[in-house]
Amino acid sequence: MAKLVLTGVDGNLGQEAAKVLMTLEDKDHLAFCGYSEKALKPYQDMGITTHVTDFNYKDGLVEAFKGADALALISMPFVGAKRQAAHRNCIDAAKEAGVKKIIYTSLVNADDESMPSIEKIDHIYTENYIKDAGLDYIFMRNSQYAEAMITNYFTYVHLNAPLTNNQGDGLMAYISRKDCAKAVAYGLHRAFEYGNVVLNINGPELMTIKQFIEYGNKATGHHVVYKYITDEENYAVFDAMGVPRTTDGKFKDGSEAPFSSEGMVTFGQSIREGKMAQCTDDFKKLTGDDPLTVSYMFEHSDDFQIGDRHSKDKK
Repeated sequence: MAKLVLTGVDGNLGQEAAKVLMTLEDKDHLAFCGYSEKALKPYQDMGITTHVTDFNYKDGLVEAFKGADALALISMPFVGAKRQAAHRNCIDAAKEAGVKKIIYTSLVNADDESMPSIEKIDHIYTENYIKDAGLDYIFMRNSQYAEAMITNYFTYVHLNAPLTNNQGDGLMAYISRKDCAKAVAYGLHRAFEYGNVVLNINGPELMTIKQFIEYGNKATGHHVVYKYITDEENYAVFDAMGVPRTTDGKFKDGSEAPFSSEGMVTFGQSIREGKMAQCTDDFKKLTGDDPLTVSYMFEHSDDFQIGDRHSKDKK
């Protein structure tokens, strides 16, 4: 049987992927990687092979990946040259270790040069680096996490104010982070049933942010309304909240907006311009399940908050 490596098991997406993967594969076929012994200990206690890894450093990565047939690279939570370097370290080590295939969590429409999302730059860089390394791949191009906007919705409930952003009437097939994690687990589980492929991991329905809010209002009984603002006005909102422009900045503990404003504003611009309006059945074909609906997530909103997203690395 194939040996499968899941990275980032101490992160939000990785923890969820680990839960699903353990239902699909015998523990003897698995190896989990994360930043700390503490995060890995529960898996060690289950008898799963674990490795402490920090992709900012090459040390120990080849040894951690040796013997693996497929590896899931969950993209780092920072943006720019640092993320590209971390991904490069992981991919180089995987190739040296003899890994045959990489499953990578990318972004919807990552190869569209006209898309303004700053996040897109790192994702297409990583996709191309995997290809250039000669590794087989499954690229999971995720739509926006619904959890991010559910948390945002309740921020404006607490403020008793209109939900404001720059998305306008753009369309997005919001997907749960839990479903993105399930896709990663199934990507590893079924890695060699697929050739080199791009899978679009989308929610079940394209909708505007106004429609998203209406689902929230129906499920919760609140009466949030939407207010469109320009890109520059959106930056000003985040500045007032103390949200850093880039992921190199300092984030407040417990922030309801645990992303850089540059990332969020260019994401909103991409949605507004129709650059992320993709809705496929790739998720169901991969997992056999329908993706969770926005209505369901609002009805169980305590389980669908974005939470902390910051890197725990040493650098």
